[in-house]
Amino acid sequence: MPTFNGSVFMPSAFILIGIPGLESVQCWIGIPFSAMYLIGVIGNSLILVIIKHENSLHIPMYIFLAMLAATDIALNTCILPKMLGIFWFHLPEISFDACLLQMWLIHSFQAIESGILLAMALDRYVAICIPLRHATIFSQQFLTHIGLGVTLRAAILIIPSLGLIKCCLKHYRTTVVSHSYCEHMAIVKLAIEDIRVNKIYGLFVAFAILGFDIIFITLSYVQIFITVFQLPQKEARFKAFNTCIAHICVFLQFYLLAFFSFFTHRFGSHIPPYVHILLSNLYLLVPPFLNPIVYGVKTKQIRDHVLKVLFFKKVT
Repeated sequence: MPTFNGSVFMPSAFILIGIPGLESVQCWIGIPFSAMYLIGVIGNSLILVIIKHENSLHIPMYIFLAMLAATDIALNTCILPKMLGIFWFHLPEISFDACLLQMWLIHSFQAIESGILLAMALDRYVAICIPLRHATIFSQQFLTHIGLGVTLRAAILIIPSLGLIKCCLKHYRTTVVSHSYCEHMAIVKLAIEDIRVNKIYGLFVAFAILGFDIIFITLSYVQIFITVFQLPQKEARFKAFNTCIAHICVFLQFYLLAFFSFFTHRFGSHIPPYVHILLSNLYLLVPPFLNPIVYGVKTKQIRDHVLKVLFFKKVT
């Protein structure tokens, strides 16, 4: 690839080194990562199969859960095969266009997952606060529009980030990326040109998607808690709150990991690089691994059908 004054002009490929500082133990780190991936894929696939074949689960709450499971499988599959290729088979090279594609897929699926979590919070809000209108509001057509909306929002908002890299960043200090996947800022920071526009747009996308979703999820649950605590019967309060526990757990672990990863990568200059990368990896791998476990444990309908599938008998 051509060089100019020690820089690389329009590189054809990047070298992903994995987790800087932990290269000697990456082969061992790959073992729990691959286990998390397999458990996540199996668990989410099981949820998809159960929801597809059980007509009683063809309601908004479980349709959104199926969307979340499909997104988790896709997100993990975008990352882990290449990551394990680096850790186990010493295959660090990735073409420039493949790197941009991976970046677009990863950040798009992250944004889609956030949008689905918002839709699930709104579903619980309507079901608990205005239950008589739930069936009218969450019609099949509305569910389709939500699915298309969160997908298009993610894809459209992420595309300019790739365009800015492809069209505006021509010279790179090096093609060695201190990361285990093609993360936006990890690539942008290699460029010699002014990257302020890239940084500003990255922050805009993060707050336009995650910030917007967090605000409305929080508002939804504030209103839900107010409504639940106003119910006269303790049993009714417990039942209403119990339908939200799984979603609250998923919401907290997704956004807490997101913010730790986001802010340490941009503002944690004193934090060792391997901590940045491990947090980024865990942010992408842990939610798809935990989501089916959380919903399997906390949601009776899912739990009963999982046991029915596993043990081939009806759970009473």
